[in-house]
Amino acid sequence: MVISSGMQSMDTMKQVYQIVKPLNPNFCFLQCTSAYPLLPEDVNLRIISEYQKLFPDIPIGYSGHETGIAISVAAVALGAKVLERHITLDKTWKGSDHSASLEPGELAELVRSVRLVERAMGSPTKQLLPCEMACNEKLGKSVVAKVKIPEGTILTIDMLTVKVGEPKGYPPEDIFSLVGKKVLVTIEEDDTIMEESVENHGKKIKS
Repeated sequence: MVISSGMQSMDTMKQVYQIVKPLNPNFCFLQCTSAYPLLPEDVNLRIISEYQKLFPDIPIGYSGHETGIAISVAAVALGAKVLERHITLDKTWKGSDHSASLEPGELAELVRSVRLVERAMGSPTKQLLPCEMACNEKLGKSVVAKVKIPEGTILTIDMLTVKVGEPKGYPPEDIFSLVGKKVLVTIEEDDTIMEESVENHGKKIKS
């Protein structure tokens, strides 16, 4: 069952949920504003997120009456699982919703765009991806000497900075752990800080 929420309040939708849930658990709510065509400022896509919080056990979707496809694609990016759009063969035909409907070519483009966004949503886990490895090898940053550091110097934070360095050395997140360590060799300005250049640091450099 698909329940659109045009012309309703949140209190009404809560009541609808309580009534429908015991009778038919297989239903979804669509965020909808009943205007033809619908102006962007009246779409209120954030209601999709509110529905997801209030009704986490049912799919939430979007019923759009705006022109074009961009807002519907944005709804999918916000988590809409169902899209409802009106279709017409000619937007100039008589009737209140033809101008807000999609012609066949626009419908095809909407489907392509939605599938692209679904692929792009990806994973919530932030990590270095295989596709980034080549760029990381060229542009990945390391801790380098901000000034010339003579052998035997005790490192302070003002001696260090982060830049693209060759070869790669300590990653940026290790910069503070190097403070207070003694360097075993003279390190020239802009040279990478290497593990073997620091006394008893003992932390492995990331590859």
